[in-house]
Amino acid sequence: MSSSILSVGQSALAAAQVGLVTTGHNIANASTPGYSRQIVIQGAVAGQDSGFGFVGKGTEVTAVRRVYSQFLSDQVNSAVTAKGRLDSYYSQAKRIDSMLSDPSIGVSPAAEDFFKDVQNLSADPNSAASRQSLLSSANSLAASFQTLNSQLSDLHDGVNSEINASVNSINAYAKQIAQLNDSIDKAQSGSDGKPANDLLDQRDLIVQQLAGEIKVNVVEQNGTYNVFIGNGQPLVINTKTFNLVPLTSTTDSSRLDVGYVAKGETTRLSETALSGGRLSGLFEFRSGTLDATQNALGMVALGLATSFNAQHQLGQTQTGAMGGDFFKVTGPTATASTDNTGSGVPSAAIVDISAMKQSDYRLQYDGSNYNVTRMSDGNVTTFGAFPKTIDGISFGMSGTPQTSDSYLIRPSIAAAGSFKVAFTDTASIAAAAPVVTAASANNSGAAAISAGTVSSGFVSTSLTPTSTLSFTAGGSGMTLSGFPNMPVTVTNNGVDTLFAAGAPVTYTPGATMSFAGVSVSIVGQPNDGDSFTVGRNSNGAGDSRNAVLMASLQSQNTLNNKTTSYLGAYAQMVSLVGNKTREMEVTSSAADKLHAQAVQAQESESGVNLDEEAANLMRYQQAYQAAGKVMQTAGDLFQTLLDLGR
Repeated sequence: MSSSILSVGQSALAAAQVGLVTTGHNIANASTPGYSRQIVIQGAVAGQDSGFGFVGKGTEVTAVRRVYSQFLSDQVNSAVTAKGRLDSYYSQAKRIDSMLSDPSIGVSPAAEDFFKDVQNLSADPNSAASRQSLLSSANSLAASFQTLNSQLSDLHDGVNSEINASVNSINAYAKQIAQLNDSIDKAQSGSDGKPANDLLDQRDLIVQQLAGEIKVNVVEQNGTYNVFIGNGQPLVINTKTFNLVPLTSTTDSSRLDVGYVAKGETTRLSETALSGGRLSGLFEFRSGTLDATQNALGMVALGLATSFNAQHQLGQTQTGAMGGDFFKVTGPTATASTDNTGSGVPSAAIVDISAMKQSDYRLQYDGSNYNVTRMSDGNVTTFGAFPKTIDGISFGMSGTPQTSDSYLIRPSIAAAGSFKVAFTDTASIAAAAPVVTAASANNSGAAAISAGTVSSGFVSTSLTPTSTLSFTAGGSGMTLSGFPNMPVTVTNNGVDTLFAAGAPVTYTPGATMSFAGVSVSIVGQPNDGDSFTVGRNSNGAGDSRNAVLMASLQSQNTLNNKTTSYLGAYAQMVSLVGNKTREMEVTSSAADKLHAQAVQAQESESGVNLDEEAANLMRYQQAYQAAGKVMQTAGDLFQTLLDLGR
């Protein structure tokens, strides 16, 4: 009997000892990331039939299990994935917002200073100081475009580095999961399937860290984890892993994509397939904010350079020559995919800056038609032959493309970085107008002629040094003759009337008369024989008419279908970045709270409560002491039997 009591006490002592060790293990790992509280599972040993009934034989520890909820773990992984995506996007967006939010730096103040100097020049066109100041502010404006574009390009490089780091982390986590799969399988198969708690916790923690990098789907099979990403691509199958690799974009060598390696072949994954996690946030930021910002900045640079150059070319320099380009800027870039099999070479040219969109375009050939996708909104235009104008851009193609060949057209991506002043000589600033008008001193009527303007069709050699326009009174009213030998268009209240070359022009007071790229208007009542002269400007000294027109461009709506000015478009870009950053700040904060709630729910279920463990420690200590007393009693009984035998 004493031996039975001894064995019962011994089993109780062993169970209490396991409880003490497990409790101590919980206390020791209270702050260990991913650790799940462990509990001792005890059971009664089957009793022995003693004739009068079954006598208990003590207790046994059947298992030590972790307190774990798969549902709560999945909730935490989902929250980690969302948090990783939003935190990644927000941290990158803050950098652009910081660049643009300071009103004292950037393109806007530089553009305002530039146009202020254009206005100053219009007030004193012969001033060497005003001309030099204009060139200086123009160079400052160019430097502002270049600096901001360089900072955005640095962000592109930073995103590439982050993508590379994320891919490496994903591959490392996948290998750790596969190794833990192997260790867990070996450990549990050697213990009759009893759980390897600490290894299981380690694996769950690695899965959670992986979920922060990329959205994963975990399928448990015979105790091992199979992990899938994207559109179902396996990342871990039992102990086998599949790698992701960074790939250079087929149409942009400065851009990284992600490839999936399986059976020795690499498949390029689309950005949309890699949803969730830090990697997804990087892709979304790059395509949704960074590219859009750089395109918008390029649009402002293109719009300013294109329209300012157009007006400057209509002016006259101090040397008497027609104005040239004031700014130099790179236009659209077109790149063929490295996967193409045909010889097609795309081209793109701007034909209407006001119709341009802040977007890149993907051109694809399907074997019979061409499809141009506006990447900002997915709008597709299908056509059969070139040239084709879309959104103010003329698309062209030389060579012969093959089916499935694709090309990337970026209308404004290079504009801001290439923006610079085209000359250094102040005399090359075309502040004057190339035409002059005058009324004859012998006129007896009350008519007056405007100063005259020129348009893009103006050719200075088509205008005689002085063309005399004479009025003649007749039965049909007053007519005007003496125009150069070319057609004349008269515009009155928006209605155009064309007069053949050499024919007298019916006089309409205030109407605009256009010929040889020159437009003039005459107001008032002339008398028969009154005349005016329109000719080439032989001396632009003191003439600031073109400078006035260039200065007026600051407030003209030249972009976005002529709904906004340069500075308006720049302000819209700054506003969009600020709004997006604020949006990501709010959603990122919400994701942090959801993540904290999910972790708290998991901790309440699986976390270590030190107060509870302290109580368990006392309970097992008392159980240990009580078991010792049982064993001591068994020893005393045995000693009594020995004493009786003497």
